[in-house]
Amino acid sequence: MYLIGIDIGGTKCAVVLGKTDDGDDFLSREPVVIDRVKFPTEGKPYDVIERFCIETEKIIEKNNLRNRDIACIGINCGGPVNSRSGMILSPPNLLGWDEIPIVDIFEKRFGIKSKLQNDANAGALAEWLYGAGKGYSNVMFITFGTGFGAGLILDGRLYSGTSDMAGEVGHVRLADNGPVGFGKAGSCEGFCSGGGIAQIARTKVLEKLQMGEKVSFCKSIDDLDNLTAKIVGDAAEAGDELGLEIYRISGEHLGKALSIFIDILNPEIIAIGSIFARSTDILWPHAKEVIERETLVHSRKVCKVVPAAQGEKIGDLEALSIAAYEMAKEM
Repeated sequence: MYLIGIDIGGTKCAVVLGKTDDGDDFLSREPVVIDRVKFPTEGKPYDVIERFCIETEKIIEKNNLRNRDIACIGINCGGPVNSRSGMILSPPNLLGWDEIPIVDIFEKRFGIKSKLQNDANAGALAEWLYGAGKGYSNVMFITFGTGFGAGLILDGRLYSGTSDMAGEVGHVRLADNGPVGFGKAGSCEGFCSGGGIAQIARTKVLEKLQMGEKVSFCKSIDDLDNLTAKIVGDAAEAGDELGLEIYRISGEHLGKALSIFIDILNPEIIAIGSIFARSTDILWPHAKEVIERETLVHSRKVCKVVPAAQGEKIGDLEALSIAAYEMAKEM
């Protein structure tokens, strides 16, 4: 069974052709990526969509397939989206992509069943079907990168909420004041994202520099705007005390957020990607300490928190997972 994945990113796009066995248990086997093409997200929305369509036609023809050989097209895009109507709804990282009927466009162009999900839901499907969440019924996948969001698998099914807004955990406030994320000071995304860690770093580094202290990873106030989570993380991994302090702050607030999720959702496993996966050793001890203090013991005992397993592969698998999950619902 052949599947097409369409990955719409803020800076990069991809078309992926995957193949999986078509037996009754096909959903348990990770699709094999046969071919892919990538290109920058440049131009007006409908120009980019036309490029997607052309590249999809090319990848089908290149691999000696016909449209009828493709079981489903999975479309992955940053939210907000409406998966029921197949509409992209003004994502902040895709300016001008307002009320785009992306599923309708693909189905009319190719005559192939298509399905849209936001990137957090797509990540949850990929980790649940083929990664850290495989074999579990209640899974939470959290992005910890540019933003902080979640995809939810509850009782063995993707849960997206009444209006596709389930999992927007980055908006949850953890403190009255703090770094800004998701349009809210002190939010989960403010404390637990690349941009949030950079904000924490700028504040902490400025304090040191104004007191005449040296900072190994930032030589002067003029360099504050260049601070990133990676710069701070590299310093922390090398043992820099200020870098470790900045990651401690993020880790403790991650623990607060996870405690809320564990008490409310009672998941079996929480898989966290991106920055957490790369810096587990300097984030998790602080988060774990808070979780052990804050959560209900019966919920905590049955929940594992782990780095997401798919790593760099997840980009290819997210959109293919949407297609595979959609086909499984029809079987």
